[in-house]
Amino acid sequence: MSVVTDINTSSTPASAGAPPSPELFFETANAFQKTEALKAAVELELFTAIAEGKQTAEEIASRCKASARGTRILCDYLVVNGFLTKQAGRYSLTRDSAVFLDKRSPGYIGGALRFLLLPQQVEAYEHLADAVRKGGTVMEQHGIQPESPMWVEFAQSMAPMMTVPAELLAKLLKADEGKPWKVLSLAAGHGLYETTLARHNPQAQFWAVDWANVLEVARANAARAGISDRYHTIPGSAFDVEYGNDYDLTLVINFLHHFDIADCEKLLKKAHASLNPGGRVVILELVPNEDRVSPRLPATFPLIMLAGTPGGDTYTFKQYEQMLKNSGFRSSESHPLSPTFFSVVIGTK
Repeated sequence: MSVVTDINTSSTPASAGAPPSPELFFETANAFQKTEALKAAVELELFTAIAEGKQTAEEIASRCKASARGTRILCDYLVVNGFLTKQAGRYSLTRDSAVFLDKRSPGYIGGALRFLLLPQQVEAYEHLADAVRKGGTVMEQHGIQPESPMWVEFAQSMAPMMTVPAELLAKLLKADEGKPWKVLSLAAGHGLYETTLARHNPQAQFWAVDWANVLEVARANAARAGISDRYHTIPGSAFDVEYGNDYDLTLVINFLHHFDIADCEKLLKKAHASLNPGGRVVILELVPNEDRVSPRLPATFPLIMLAGTPGGDTYTFKQYEQMLKNSGFRSSESHPLSPTFFSVVIGTK
């Protein structure tokens, strides 16, 4: 049995009657400029300055301790690329920039650039042609290796990006009903999903699996959330450690995309064995449509896995459905986690 709720989103095709243009080539060749412009704006706290009421290039420059010329050029570039608006020489934040790039906002995610632009991640793209030839990363140091320090940075800087998905997941799972859940979290990272579920459900107990160095971050976050007495840790590889049993939920958050299908099924079989009858494995991932070219973010994410992992990928719901069936689950269902770009796939034992 399967239940599917899908979003059929596709890119707008180019006009059939338009003449050939090198514009896409030129913009793509210079796309690194967008990255560096955003990075500079976050470093200068430019978005925060505008949120504070500084609107002209001179006012923003004074707040950011920068030149008026440099600030004007950067702000105009950000207008062209959708991060700011401009009217009569005065700059304003877009709705998205106000929520996600003003440091005073509870939704601020500018700190995620520390992880997203780690040198080892950026360097992987310098060898992308070799990765295409090989079918996986050619980097000797990559994130699938034991105790990789990159996951400590992930746990420290990426949690704010997961605030909205975590709240939506808690609602989807009906955490507020307060059932006495025993929850296993694989590759827990920052632990935000557990602390969010714990806030909604005071009856839930949590067991988090991750590398020991990453679990230090998760434990600290659990302590700040006041759930240390409900937060237990299992250090080590999710493929190797003993989980225990009698779990009602197993969370697999943004983890399976690092592996090929055989390894995903290996992990899901292990999760299945640890669940109570009727227990659920909850997979949160970027899930492309069957055409694998839509929606945009899930469809482009596999390139990140090609550059940075030996065999990672994104998987369609049909692929997850088959993996879950092969792993012993009796049913599966899919839920887009709108308005985010994530989906939730749930398998029931």
